[in-house]
Amino acid sequence: MRWPYPRIVAHRGGGSLAPENTLAAIRLAASLGFRGVEFDVMLAGDGTPVLIHDETLERTTGVKGEVARTPYRDLEKLDIPRFQDAARLCRELGVWANVEIKPAQGHSRATGEAVAGMASELWRGAPLQPVLSSFSSVALEAARAAARELPRGLLVDEVPADWLGQLRALDCVALHCNQRHLGEHEARAIKKAGYGLLCWTVNDPVAARRLLGWGTDCLVTDALKLIGPVFK
Repeated sequence: MRWPYPRIVAHRGGGSLAPENTLAAIRLAASLGFRGVEFDVMLAGDGTPVLIHDETLERTTGVKGEVARTPYRDLEKLDIPRFQDAARLCRELGVWANVEIKPAQGHSRATGEAVAGMASELWRGAPLQPVLSSFSSVALEAARAAARELPRGLLVDEVPADWLGQLRALDCVALHCNQRHLGEHEARAIKKAGYGLLCWTVNDPVAARRLLGWGTDCLVTDALKLIGPVFK
């Protein structure tokens, strides 16, 4: 595929420069010139899609509890935004979104369906649609059923031997992989097969240039000052 999205994307909203998965992080990335952000979406206890990475609250908020057991009215007090508010902010700022569907255990299908359905509505008519990504094949299948028109990316740590079969089966447009486990041969094979290639989390400029030289389409970074939106 011809990659129509930004080449450098801010990880979890604002990389290491702002609290992760917050509206403030997205605003910061936009203020630095980033045209793309990545963030994680999970379902709260009442089914509200919210921005958070972990299944538990303690690391990012200092409060004990499980996201999937906590209603949004309580999460709101912890600076955890709703997905719909993040989406609207992205559209307002003209920032593209790589939306990771991050289901809590046992909630893969429900999360994929809810996130995709909401994204379809929130980005209706947008010039550039978000990409929905996930490590969960079940979540991606549910997202496809709920909003077939939205592009999807398969997240992997190590590139599986049957990556091509998985991408085809899930009807994905791209492979999103851990840059530490990607080799040049794999990168060029993925591109030759016609798929987009995104790498995370790339914080070293030397590694970033090497990956781009292999044909990688997109880098997700925490190092917003070292690997900026016009990095070459």
